[in-house]
Amino acid sequence: MAPATATSAAREILTRLHDVMASRSAAQAKLNQVVQIIGEALHTEVCSIYLLRDGVLELFATRGLKQEAVHVTKLALGEGLVGTIAEDVETLNLEEATSHPDFAYKPETGEELYHSFAGVPIVRRQEAVGVLSVQHSDTRKFDDVEVEALQTVAMVLAELIAGAGLIDESGPGGTKGQRDTSPVRLTGLKLVEGMARGQAVYHQPRIEIEHTVAEDIEVERHRVISAFAKMRDQIERMTREADFGAGGEHQDILAMYKMFAYDEGWIRRINEAIDSGLTAEAAIERVQQRTRMRMREIGDPLLADRMHDLEDLSNRLLRIVSGQLGTAAQMGLRQDTILIARNLGPAELLEYDRRRLKGVVLEEGSLTAHVTIVARAMGVPVLGRVKDVRRTIGEGDAILLDGTTGNVIVRPTPTMDEAFDAKFLITQRRRAEFAAMRDLPAITKDGVRIELMVNAGLRDDMAALDVTGADGVGLFRTEFQFLVSATLPQRERQQRLYREVLDAAGDRPVIFRTVDIGGDKALPYLNGGQADEDEENPALGWRAIRLGLERDGLMKVQARALLEAAAGRTLNVMFPMVSEPWEFEEARALFEAQRKWIHGRNRPTPIHVRYGTMLEVPALAETLDMILPQLDFLSIGTNDLTQFLFAADRANPKLAERYDWLSPAILRFVNRVVLQAIDARVPVGVCGEMGGRALEAMALIGLGIDRLSITPAAIGPVKAMIRSLDAGALRALMPELLTRRSRSMRDDLAGWAAQEGVAIV
Repeated sequence: MAPATATSAAREILTRLHDVMASRSAAQAKLNQVVQIIGEALHTEVCSIYLLRDGVLELFATRGLKQEAVHVTKLALGEGLVGTIAEDVETLNLEEATSHPDFAYKPETGEELYHSFAGVPIVRRQEAVGVLSVQHSDTRKFDDVEVEALQTVAMVLAELIAGAGLIDESGPGGTKGQRDTSPVRLTGLKLVEGMARGQAVYHQPRIEIEHTVAEDIEVERHRVISAFAKMRDQIERMTREADFGAGGEHQDILAMYKMFAYDEGWIRRINEAIDSGLTAEAAIERVQQRTRMRMREIGDPLLADRMHDLEDLSNRLLRIVSGQLGTAAQMGLRQDTILIARNLGPAELLEYDRRRLKGVVLEEGSLTAHVTIVARAMGVPVLGRVKDVRRTIGEGDAILLDGTTGNVIVRPTPTMDEAFDAKFLITQRRRAEFAAMRDLPAITKDGVRIELMVNAGLRDDMAALDVTGADGVGLFRTEFQFLVSATLPQRERQQRLYREVLDAAGDRPVIFRTVDIGGDKALPYLNGGQADEDEENPALGWRAIRLGLERDGLMKVQARALLEAAAGRTLNVMFPMVSEPWEFEEARALFEAQRKWIHGRNRPTPIHVRYGTMLEVPALAETLDMILPQLDFLSIGTNDLTQFLFAADRANPKLAERYDWLSPAILRFVNRVVLQAIDARVPVGVCGEMGGRALEAMALIGLGIDRLSITPAAIGPVKAMIRSLDAGALRALMPELLTRRSRSMRDDLAGWAAQEGVAIV
């Protein structure tokens, strides 16, 4: 029979384990007692402990399996259920063990008698060093309270077995006793572009929890209360002192970070862990482990990013309560530094000396993570999703970080250093050349004017207009304000952002795309109208204009905010993910109704509103004759269009490079759309990564595109290409190229560009 609560189950076990750990028995004898205690407390027939030794999981103790299997049964990481738990650092709870695809039968154990299985990783220093498992002859899943009790006990076991020297210990730079000095190249996800060099410094030393079982629960509770008070003081001070110049989403991020620091649910979970018999440090770590496991289960990257903020706060709280306050930031950086971390919260990054901090390498991280947004504002290049960081990079190693290619070189050779310096110099020279062209128009050699605009989503992005000399903002992603907020942004906040963006743009146009949320950009504070959490194809799901028309209250608020912000000016509005003309018609009617409402109350409105749509759903191309007469402009969104046209998920690494933007399918599709738009006298442009690559941009201009909205970094290279291009000659060539049978037109276009002296960087 299962215990009444996870707390009481864990407390019963920990009380008995306390005496075992305090005894002078040999380590093996202690483990033999541990499996008996757990098995009896949870009323389960089998309890087993596997420990990682020399890279292999070895059965060290068991109650219920054959004793002759102890120290005989061994499993590689990833082998069987136990190996899978250790490799993934995840919990398994199965009513029928043999039904799992990773089940591996070991005949010497006699486990064929048992059906149900639950196993949890024994975690030390954020890595699995063993597995604690239970089994039963009944076909049933173990209760959540039983699994939580196992997870708590596994934490205490980590202390016991580490103290006895029974597990492999590893650290940054390799396994114990080893120190690799050879150069290594690692790859990752480009989060903030840039190039940097420095010495590797780990963000924080590992905090060793020396005692996990509490002597006095009330004492531990008071220690946590005191630590929370100190942590909140730190956050309050940091929020006041954070300096980014002008206001921005960074303030919203820090406000939400502060909200986590006062989260009552988090405090309650830590207190429950203390009630189970853990020390303050162990309770914080126990809740943190549970958070990490939840992060691995969360499919929504935005929710996972918010969980990273909570982990950041857990680390801070753990350092305070343990008295181990020495992060690298607090110790002070002594040289140019590349910071190494599993992940960072935005507040932790702010603690570093910006004069010394040159770059950041993360084991995790994402483009929408709060630390990425803050790092971009600080101008610090960041590389994320870098694997095997702690096993590869040692404290003090020389690091070359190339955020333009997504590479980091550890312990470079002199030749690698020279190559990096040469590239950095070339990059600097190119930037200088592009900067010299800032005030020159993007006009081809034969006089064709191309509008070069930037994509943006933050207030700070508007600075790129002056830096690059861009003609305006061709895509302002309004959803970013929603993604970084803890609650739905009120109309006043939205209006303030839009007005500041228009003020920064001055006379240059800004095209605001209405909010594109839902699907793979789900928001935790929006319920009811959003897609199911288990939506199989979120990019094709309930998002963008589909969600906006259903949740018309949300869209009405945004419409009013945009219309009021653009009072006395021209407002350019663009609707995303339009599949059929009626969707555009309903969205425009909603905006017009709001404009009429504002005007009826004698409030100022825009002098003119221009309505456009994104063409990213191929179906819309079949009704262009119906929708074009209603449009003021059309923008082809090449990112989504490509995956929809090819039925290929752009996030799938196996498909990422399979379909070329210069394939006949893409170029012929764009050509057909452009010809129809020209006939209807509707301006047509492209926004997306395709237009930000010089050769691809050249092809688009050859098809008749005269407006590109791209990343600010691409403005210089694309403008250089345009000013060296004879557009008429290319446009005369394109019809013949479109008839050729080839997998891609890349070679043909590159050859023509080289022959004609077109600057392709």
